[in-house]
Amino acid sequence: MAGGIGIGLCLSFLVLIVVGTYSAAAGLAGAGAAGGRALGLAKGAVPAKYQSLVQKWGTLCPAMTPALLAAQLYSESGWNPNAVSPADARGIAQFIPGTWAGHGIDGDGDGDRDIWDPNDAIPSAASYDCELAKDVAGVPGDATSNMLAAYNAGAYAVIKYGGVPPYNETQGYVKAITTLAKSFERPVGRVAPSQQAAGAIYFAQKQLGTPYLWGGNGTPDQDGRFDCSGLTKASYESVGIELPRVANDQYNAGPHPSREELLPGDLVFFSDDLTNSRAIHHVGLYVGGGYMINAPYTGAVIRFDRIDTPDYFGATRVTKDGAAALPDRGADAKSS
Repeated sequence: MAGGIGIGLCLSFLVLIVVGTYSAAAGLAGAGAAGGRALGLAKGAVPAKYQSLVQKWGTLCPAMTPALLAAQLYSESGWNPNAVSPADARGIAQFIPGTWAGHGIDGDGDGDRDIWDPNDAIPSAASYDCELAKDVAGVPGDATSNMLAAYNAGAYAVIKYGGVPPYNETQGYVKAITTLAKSFERPVGRVAPSQQAAGAIYFAQKQLGTPYLWGGNGTPDQDGRFDCSGLTKASYESVGIELPRVANDQYNAGPHPSREELLPGDLVFFSDDLTNSRAIHHVGLYVGGGYMINAPYTGAVIRFDRIDTPDYFGATRVTKDGAAALPDRGADAKSS
């Protein structure tokens, strides 16, 4: 990463690049997100070894999209093919053995149905969803929402209530998955500006010059020090948005603007594998002009750095709903 800008010049520098970036993107603010349903996947949002499976099976029926299937798999297992839940749900798609017995398919045509094999489990997840979509096809309302509600509460409940049933858990599940799907879609138009960006930047700029601390959350016992994802988490927490602790999960907190569409407040990510968001190792807060506020590494201070490095992965425009839709995977892991 490039060296930091002198702290004495930081505030005037910040004003110039933020104003300049917003001026250059003036047409973006009124554009919002384009309509329509995206069938493409955002770059690297699905690990490369599963991308072709998700892209293929995510178009199995009209109620399904690749991004929706990706959102379910990520929510269920975080792409871990060896995951086991306390309820004995197994594998990347988290099938309970009894459900697998009735709905698992031989997705790769090798003669067996292996609950642990993503080549069977991912097709089975799509197939099961589409079975449910068919079961509730005559129910009024949005076919995708009804399918997800049937997945959570059963087809009978959706039929009984004539749509998504009035269960808090089911309504929350439908909203979470449809919202989370936006973080896996390749945007079909301009991404709407963040409403909380300025407040997040205001918090982060007050940390400029603070020494970096691995695992730092800015607490008094840590002398207000942060690591990279601790800083971005705290910045958005200051405006009422709760992000996950780990950088590679923060990537799924909203849609993904292109490099040319970046606006102040976007999170910018860096990875050793540019095909896999799960390999993200670093995050910063974009402020405009090609710069981010960055908590870089041990021995350095929070500072401005350029984002255009060989490991630049992409960006996320954080939304309140997007962050709320993320599964809680705990705070054990810490990014650099």
